[in-house]
Amino acid sequence: MAITTGVVRASYVNIFQPRASQNGGDPKYSVTLLIPKNDTATINSIYAEIEKAKQEGAQRVFGGSIPPMCKIPLYDGDGVRPSGEPFGEECRGHLVMTASAKQQPVIVDMGLQNIINPADIYSGCYIRANISFFAYNTNGNKGIGCGLNCVQKYEDGEPLTARVSAEEAFGGSNALGATPGQGWAPGQPMQMPGQGAYPQQPITYHQQMPAAYPQQMAAPAPYIQPPAQQIDPITGRPMLTGGVMGLQ
Repeated sequence: MAITTGVVRASYVNIFQPRASQNGGDPKYSVTLLIPKNDTATINSIYAEIEKAKQEGAQRVFGGSIPPMCKIPLYDGDGVRPSGEPFGEECRGHLVMTASAKQQPVIVDMGLQNIINPADIYSGCYIRANISFFAYNTNGNKGIGCGLNCVQKYEDGEPLTARVSAEEAFGGSNALGATPGQGWAPGQPMQMPGQGAYPQQPITYHQQMPAAYPQQMAAPAPYIQPPAQQIDPITGRPMLTGGVMGLQ
C-alpha cells in the first residue's frame, strides 16, 4: 500500500534524470526526504508500512521468517549515516529516508499540473511524496526498501547546494579593480567599463619589468645614418673618399 507524506524537505534530488549508485546497478530516479520529527502522522504511517512489508517479505522474500537484522530505510538525522559519518546540519531534527524508482515518478505542482522544468524542484525545496515499501534480499542483504511513486512541489526553500551567486563571485571585493594587481600594471589607474575609459597611455617596457632589471640593462646605441655616397658625373662610378673627380 502506498502512502503520501506530509510536507518534507527534498535533498539529493534526481527525479528528472536517473542516476547510478556508487555500488553499481541500474540507474534510478531518487530523492532523499527530510521528515520533521514533529510530523508524527507521517512517521507513524511509515513505520506501519515498514512492518507490513516485513510481514509480507517473510513468506515471499526472506524464506519464512523476518531477518533479525532487517534493514529499514529510515534514519535519525541527529545521528550518523550507515557509513558512520554524521548527517549534515540540514538533517537535524528530521528523520532521513531515500525513496527511489526505476521509472520516472509523476511530478506535479500544487495545482496537479505536470512539472517539466528540472530547476523547479531542487535540493532544499519542500515537497510531498507518494511512497511504498517492499522487501528485498540481494547478495545476502535483507531489508525493506522505499519506492518513489509521485512528487508534488509544495514551496521553495533555501537551496542545499554550495552554489555561489554572481554577486558573490564577481561583486564587492571580488570586482575587477578592487584588488591591486588584477589586470593592470602597478601604479596605473584603472576604471571599469561604464565609469570612464581605460587609460590611454601605453605601459612602457620598463613599467612591465621587475625593478632590478632596468638598472642592469644598457639602452641600445642610437642608429646613425651613414652619409650618402657621391657619384662621379663623368664616369658614373662611386667617388672614392679623398680622390679627384674623374680619376681613380
